[in-house]
Amino acid sequence: MKTTFLFIFLLFFAYVNSQNNLYWFKKDIENTFVKDSTKDKSYRSQMGATYYSISNNFKNALQSWDSFFGREKKYDEKLLLVFAKYKAINAKKEILKRAEKEQIIILNEAHHNASHRNFATSLLEGLYKKGYRYLGVETLQQDDSLCIRKFAVQSSGFYSKEPQFGLFLKEALSLGYKVFPYESKGNGKEREIGQANNIFNFMNNNKNGKMLIFCGYEHAFEGTHPNWEKAMAERLKDLTGINPFTIDQTKYSEKSQEKFTEPLLKFVNKKYPTILIDNKGEIFNGDNKNFYTDAIIIGSYSTFKNGKPTWMLSKAKKYFLIPKIQNPTTALVLAYKEGEYKKDGIPEDITEIESWNDSNYLILGKGNYDIIYLDKDYKVVKSIKTKIK
Repeated sequence: MKTTFLFIFLLFFAYVNSQNNLYWFKKDIENTFVKDSTKDKSYRSQMGATYYSISNNFKNALQSWDSFFGREKKYDEKLLLVFAKYKAINAKKEILKRAEKEQIIILNEAHHNASHRNFATSLLEGLYKKGYRYLGVETLQQDDSLCIRKFAVQSSGFYSKEPQFGLFLKEALSLGYKVFPYESKGNGKEREIGQANNIFNFMNNNKNGKMLIFCGYEHAFEGTHPNWEKAMAERLKDLTGINPFTIDQTKYSEKSQEKFTEPLLKFVNKKYPTILIDNKGEIFNGDNKNFYTDAIIIGSYSTFKNGKPTWMLSKAKKYFLIPKIQNPTTALVLAYKEGEYKKDGIPEDITEIESWNDSNYLILGKGNYDIIYLDKDYKVVKSIKTKIK
């Protein structure tokens, strides 16, 4: 399946670079990818999920992914024994607690699930206070101006075009992290070796702080990989002699339907991501002791208000009522920090307007914004400036 992932990624990357606009209406994503009977189901599933995600349609992204990759989960009595042995504690607090004694933390994501980037963002300030100064990001291309500019642009990377990913990078840069790319050419074993070597080389030239590595899926796993021999995390351990603290967000994430959801997530059922710990302080990290991460995050179910997942909200972010425009057609509304739209930046939020009879919202923090309205042909029909206090 990982080979398929890379193949689809390359096709996707080539396709995206041929487009003038990356952020699409749901109907266009559906018609272009999801309903394209000339392509196999795995292609349609992943392409749809990624485009929905980047266009800020969280529910649709989960649904598209699960349309092919979703697997029905069966109840297992052994899970009750696991659940009885451990207690669920706040994942953010536990990671920050353990970060004190670590030198390298490797955290993964599912590329179609923007909530994983939101959780990663929540860790940044606490990790910075504990000495973490470098952030390696898998999706980034070489962008020498990123750490000077302090925000990502469309050419900075691929998945970083998604609003939550853009905010993740912007927060890291504003805190003072040195953000760097480490992606490598090739596939399978060659790619894992290349990624680890790139991180190792960066570490040799940057020794004034600890390291946070953000990657996709199994790159964060230690032990023996069934196809790659070793994933990036294990190879980095070999190169540095440092045992990284590895964390998986993907296995126990919410799914589009209950039947695809891991029963353990249902048992825990907290309103925030958790980690399971026993009475000895040992973290639950699954049954596979040959290929594993040190910790597994048990996700939470998203709740929605005003058409948005509430995990987008924070003390610094609130709902912004989108001003209506005279022409009562559908619209795609993108919010950019002032000046970033003209510099090809990443929108901080996107809302698709299906009806102007309803109230429609963005979720934004304090600051000055350019609000861009696109019509069904992706032409700018209106732009307004606003200040959020």
